[in-house]
Amino acid sequence: MRQWLRTQGGWWLAWLLVAGSGALWLARGELRQLREDFEVNGRIAHRLMSQQVVQYDAVLATLALLEPVPGAARSERRLPSVYPSILDVERREADGAWAEPSLGPAEARSRELQRPEFVADDFASGRYRLVVGARPVSYALAIDLATAVPWRDWPMDPKTSPVRVTLEHAGQRFVVQPGAAAAAGGWHFDFRKQLASESQAFELVASRRVAWTELPWAAMAVWSVAMGVALGGAYALRRQRIARRRAEELLRLGQVARLNALGELAAGMAHELNQPLTAVLANTQAAQRLLADEPPELATARAAMKQAAEQARRAADVVGRLRRVIERPDRQAGVRAVALQEALRSALHLLAPELARRSVAPVVEDAAPSSVLVLADPVALEQIVHNLLMNALQALDGSPPAERRLRLSIGIEAGRGVLGVIDNGPGLSAEALPRVFEPFFSTREGGLGLGLSLSETLASGMGGSLEVAPAEPRGARFTLRLPLAKPEGARAAVRGTEAAE
Repeated sequence: MRQWLRTQGGWWLAWLLVAGSGALWLARGELRQLREDFEVNGRIAHRLMSQQVVQYDAVLATLALLEPVPGAARSERRLPSVYPSILDVERREADGAWAEPSLGPAEARSRELQRPEFVADDFASGRYRLVVGARPVSYALAIDLATAVPWRDWPMDPKTSPVRVTLEHAGQRFVVQPGAAAAAGGWHFDFRKQLASESQAFELVASRRVAWTELPWAAMAVWSVAMGVALGGAYALRRQRIARRRAEELLRLGQVARLNALGELAAGMAHELNQPLTAVLANTQAAQRLLADEPPELATARAAMKQAAEQARRAADVVGRLRRVIERPDRQAGVRAVALQEALRSALHLLAPELARRSVAPVVEDAAPSSVLVLADPVALEQIVHNLLMNALQALDGSPPAERRLRLSIGIEAGRGVLGVIDNGPGLSAEALPRVFEPFFSTREGGLGLGLSLSETLASGMGGSLEVAPAEPRGARFTLRLPLAKPEGARAAVRGTEAAE
């Protein structure tokens, strides 16, 4: 999973998560703000309407306290000019009767409850009456809710606001503000609260539906683009850093390979030169002895042969010194527990550009239940795996890209860690197979023939082996075997790997 997250797909997933989380945060913030504004407006509307209806209670209470003089002018008729929402004021004296029969029972309830009483005329249109029973005169107000709304102080624009506001009573509903048409889906806000009047127990209901189109899409798009740019820059920097690290590692491997190849070359030269030099030395010494028995110019012959012998020894000493100077260090000195899987992953990481350029997708078959820890020099093991993979890639160059196959296997056999590198290239001929690990032998044009020889030498120096065999149906199989690490070394290697991570 961690490896996948480091790929391009992992970065896309990271962008989706970051962009989605940010967009969700922005959307939730916008919805929270819309809800807060909605609830604030609902509370303001409730307070304003409560003030209006309480005002009607106060007007009736004031009228009930008055004791009009018989025959005097009815001053209450001037109320509609002061309160436009009061359409009319009716009164009933002690010996009189109401013009509307329904006001009589309401007056009786008002006296019983000691407060004004509501009489529904046409509440859906905003018309109703409010009656107070008093002595010697009872009063009734005809009220129009449509003009009772204090639009000057109203918190919303009734023409453009999406909030619908209604007053509800006994199943009837008066629309104060129509709001926007309800859209399908989205989020629904609701506010309900009864007005602060016992006589006019209307419930103010505010509702709003927030559509998907009201979300801050522009801000979310800007956030997503910004995160894309940021993560894209981070991805580019990471790729640049990986490429630089890969180049440094390849350079290091190249330097190690050149030094080891130089050592291999020096060893071969020493081996090749020592034989003729030894023969020259033996022959000159024999000639010196034979010439010593001949009469003609014995002193000159002895001097010449002695000088030849000295030069031969000097040449042998020079070759010996050269070999000692550039001889490969003892690989056993740096041997420790190394995970085969980690060495293979490192080599594949370094060769990722080569694999992509050749359109080769390696298949790794790990048959081990856990990490295969072997005793090896990490640098030498890395160089062996690198050489085997490069050899396989070069062998695949002769096959069409669609047919190239590279299979890598890891396992344990007979107490040894085993790494197999199998390609389906042209393979090795019967004549070339026994000579694959000989120095300077190569089946590739322009090849030096030192890579596989060096790998075999390094494997042997670590107590392991490197073998080659034909693969079926075609190609070659190289098998690296190295001794397994002891449990103590394995645990130390695991702790070291965990600490490195």
